[in-house]
Amino acid sequence: MAKYFLIAGEASGDNHAAALMRALRTKDSEVVFVGLGGDKMQAEGCTLYQHYEKMAYMGYVAVLTHLSDIRRNIRIAEETLLTEQPDHLILIDYPGFNLRMAQYARRHLPQTKITYYIPPKIWAWKRWRVHKIGKYCDHILGIFPFEPDFYAQYGYSCRYVGNPTAEQIHGYLETEPPALLNGEYIALLPGSRMHEIEQCLPKMLAGTETAIRDAGGRYDVIVTMAPGIERSLYEQLCKGYRVSLTADTYAAVRHARAAVVNSGTATLETALLGCPQVAVYHLAFGRLLEALRPIMFQIPYFTLVNIVAGREVIKELLAHYFTVESVREELRRILTDEACRQHILDGYRDVRAILGHSPTAQTAAEIITSSCE
Repeated sequence: MAKYFLIAGEASGDNHAAALMRALRTKDSEVVFVGLGGDKMQAEGCTLYQHYEKMAYMGYVAVLTHLSDIRRNIRIAEETLLTEQPDHLILIDYPGFNLRMAQYARRHLPQTKITYYIPPKIWAWKRWRVHKIGKYCDHILGIFPFEPDFYAQYGYSCRYVGNPTAEQIHGYLETEPPALLNGEYIALLPGSRMHEIEQCLPKMLAGTETAIRDAGGRYDVIVTMAPGIERSLYEQLCKGYRVSLTADTYAAVRHARAAVVNSGTATLETALLGCPQVAVYHLAFGRLLEALRPIMFQIPYFTLVNIVAGREVIKELLAHYFTVESVREELRRILTDEACRQHILDGYRDVRAILGHSPTAQTAAEIITSSCE
């Protein structure tokens, strides 16, 4: 009977951890799970010592204003690791916290195997973290095919175990859900956090409205709602526009003629669902960040679609490039230029081929359990 200590610091990590737990249980029905995470992990039988809702602080301001909470969470994790003495520590993304836990476990629990499942995107920025990950972890299990080569440059081993988003959408498409609306429409995906939605949705709506007017007014608009965000926020921001709201993002995107998507995992989901898109992202001080870009970032693209493809498949309207007029122009191209649409769809085909749709959690569980034997 093996004991696993898992740490997930936000909602997506909770989902990935729960899937991994199910896969691990198929290898050992008596397995014990403890850790820090969320409801999905708890539903799979994990004894939680802290919920991610008390851990998920994003941005410098949030971190500075919650320093006492962060210190408490670190103390809870360290004390619980010593008490539980797990056979295996599994870290899911959440790098600032998890790298500290990896270092602590390596020093105080030398017998515990440490796996970083879904490591942070250090190939984009903060590459210096590669040495901490490589030094403290027994296994690095990546979800992008280029990650093994990246780690190999620094002398560390990483295994590609598949991409959970590609796997999930492949399974979803096998059900072929019906269209949400009659007629053609454009889907707007404004993000999953309140401040993102407040900053992005107004420009998305204004740009889309003008693009539809240019196209003769033949398209409807559907706005996708994120879990945990009140419907009233969307209704307030959409006031004055003729739109529909839905919480079924996949179905909305699957049958849309085009989409405007807040940059993040949603751009990859939209690509795998086959909907031509333009990616947007609001950043304060955009022109300053553009000047610092060569120093801060080590990649030519920011959206996962373009990163995986290794070329520009979709247009990225980030920071000061994200305007009402730029949204209008890119949507117009997608709606009226068949060569533009085909370029995007050809790129999507390549992304699907690169990622595949292998069973990510099961592959990871095979590697993890073999190291415990």
